[in-house]
Parts: sequence; structure tokens; C-alpha cells
Amino acid sequence: MAISANNSNEEVAGGSGIPLYVGIAPMKVVAVNPTLAELQAIGVNMQNEPQYTDVSIGGDQYNKLTFWLQCLEPNFTTRFDVLVKPEHRVAKSGKLQWCNSVGQFAFADQKASEAYEWFKDTGVRQAYVGEETLMDFIKAYANVANGDECAFETIDRIMAGDVTEIKQLVNALSDNRVRVLLGVKDGRYQQVYTKHFGRLKPFRKDLFIKQLNDDYGAFNAEYNSSLELEKYVPGLIAPDPEPVAEAAVDSDW
Repeated sequence: MAISANNSNEEVAGGSGIPLYVGIAPMKVVAVNPTLAELQAIGVNMQNEPQYTDVSIGGDQYNKLTFWLQCLEPNFTTRFDVLVKPEHRVAKSGKLQWCNSVGQFAFADQKASEAYEWFKDTGVRQAYVGEETLMDFIKAYANVANGDECAFETIDRIMAGDVTEIKQLVNALSDNRVRVLLGVKDGRYQQVYTKHFGRLKPFRKDLFIKQLNDDYGAFNAEYNSSLELEKYVPGLIAPDPEPVAEAAVDSDW
């Protein structure tokens, strides 16, 4: 007989056997768009090679940037996706989204530096679909000071699905951590909030709360009101009833 029994008074993971968490967690980036073999090496069991290019979401085609994150205490791994396109982002109003080499983003009819005094004119250009979410994550993960350089040299290729430069950055920042807010969707799917990412130091819970309360900041998952990292208990907070994609998709406000 081979049965790994536990005392019935002990709590063990049921169902899929994978515990779920809610709250803000410090995470290490362990992989970006990994192959099936690379996933298996970090303990993620999948049957087929993951697809990262020409992914159909809501009838539209995207490329996918998948970041795998590991929390050390408690020890668990999860992921989030950023959907990108090699196309410039335009709001429904017709305004163009602009960015620069210090990681600022803004919508304007003309160059954002002409519309906003705070927007730096260094390396200004039109932004791509999904680029703002990507760079918000990178700024927090790489701990870039406000006003310092934050741009990829191969952003055109990244939007087309070539993540070589992102992988180089992850390798260089192997000791870095980023804070993310975790939630649970449909009672069984771990979710990462993609409207705000936090630096390891200082720990700014208030910035997550501010973004969650923003008109466009809803988190379509259950999470705990304290935002402290803990195991998931069903019925914490009801998510916004409007369905959204499970990946970070730019909203055309």
C-alpha cells in the first residue's frame, strides 16, 4: 500500500492540489515566454508547447508576453500575460498614445510633450498596444527611479513576439523582486492585478488601493480587503460583474 496520509485535523490542498493566494506578494521573475522544457524545469506541468504569437482573444489577434513569478515565502509560482501588438495604440476618441525613453505614457492629439508640461520630450514616439502595461511592470521590477531611462532598444521586435531583450534583463536582475496583487477568479484561477505593480521598497499598499479605486482600475477577481498575503478563502470580495479577458488588455477608453 502506498498512501500519503495526513491527520484529518490537518489542512491540505484539495481539488487540483494547488493552494491559491490573495493579497500583495513580493515575487521573483523566473521565466518569460518559456518553452515547455523550461516550464518543466521550474516545476510547471503542461502537456503542450505554449503559444505566444498570433493568439486570438475576443476575435482579435495578439502576441503574448507571459511572465512567470515565484514567491519564496510561502513558496508558489504563478503567471500573468500582457497582450501586445506591433500596432500603435489609439483611443476611441482618436487621441494617440505617446511614450518616451523615461517610461512616461500619455494620450494627446499631437505629441504629448506639447500637451503636458510633465511629459519629457526625450525619445518621444507613439506607443504600441500593450506597451504601457509592460513598461509599468518593468519600472517596478527593475526599480527604475522616476526620470531615469526605461526603454527597450528592440521594442519593435518585442511587440512582434521576440522577447530576447526582456529575457536578458531578467537574467541580469535575478535578485530583484516586484510586488503584485493576487486574486482568484471563479474560485480556482490565480490572477495577477495588472493595473499597478509595486516596488519592493518602500512597500506602498496605498498605491494599489488608489489604483483599485480608479474608474479603470477594477480587479476582476476575488481578493482580501486588507491586501495582506494569505491563502484564499472563497467569498472575500465580489469582483466587478463585467467580464474581462484574463490577460492584460489595453482598454480603449
